[in-house]
Amino acid sequence: MSKLQQDAAAFKNVMHRQDFTSWHSKNGKPAAAAPVAAASSSIDLTGGAGDGDEVTQPSPKKKNRQKSSVVFSQPKDTGTGTNINTQLVYAVDYMRQKPGPMRLEDIALFTDTPLDTDLMLREKFKAHDKIQFDHKTGLYSYKHDFTFRNKAALLTEIQRSTKRGGGLSVRALKESWKEAPQAIEELEKEGEVLVTRTTKDGQLRMVFWNEIKPTDEAGGKRVDQEFLDLWHGLKVPAEVDLKRELASEGLQLTSAEAAPQKAPGKKKGKKGGQPRQRQVRITNTHLRGEIDLSKDYVAPGK
Repeated sequence: MSKLQQDAAAFKNVMHRQDFTSWHSKNGKPAAAAPVAAASSSIDLTGGAGDGDEVTQPSPKKKNRQKSSVVFSQPKDTGTGTNINTQLVYAVDYMRQKPGPMRLEDIALFTDTPLDTDLMLREKFKAHDKIQFDHKTGLYSYKHDFTFRNKAALLTEIQRSTKRGGGLSVRALKESWKEAPQAIEELEKEGEVLVTRTTKDGQLRMVFWNEIKPTDEAGGKRVDQEFLDLWHGLKVPAEVDLKRELASEGLQLTSAEAAPQKAPGKKKGKKGGQPRQRQVRITNTHLRGEIDLSKDYVAPGK
């Protein structure tokens, strides 16, 4: 027997031993199909037959996005930048905050700018009106508006400015000397200066020299509280009673000078108004009296 015949015989024997009774019900009708859920519960998702345990596929989870702290509406801080003017402003501002002369190499190192290698940037930095260069030492420093470094010199500067008719900004004084606000508060307690403050937070704003001090030597004295109460207790009468009160004291209201009235000007006519009549110039004077030349004549039949 050939190999093919042996395989066919083996296949028939297997088919003959299969039990097909479960495919039909007792009444001859096909049995109902098994529920899909039950069949799927016994199937191994790996490809083999299941052992009865129920296998469920895990639901995919959404990936948690990491919140970024970058604010895209704000420009990214890139340091001093690459523009030569931006680097110049950054270096000058650094010198304004750091008192005292410095070497060019140190300024370039702290500001991260090519001051020591870029010749054009160095020349602009040296020619700046707020930068002072010492040719003997080769050091650079910032030109502040004021050069005082103690309370006595500060008071002298305030006196000089007040005599010229103005005060000094506390912010400008602080740029020249960081301890200026504390010194100004001490001078205010001593009665040497007068200070104006902001209404919002009470910060120092302007400072003036107190020319009239409450001392016997200077001639100035504080007004007694009794007179201050009397002054603030005065009440101005109402406008209706003011004239009567002044008349009882032999006074009268000061009349304001009447403003001179302007001559009425010509009103500008509106656009599209009546047309202006033009004067007719008569040249045929020999016809005057016989024909009215100011009228238009139309020939009959036209």
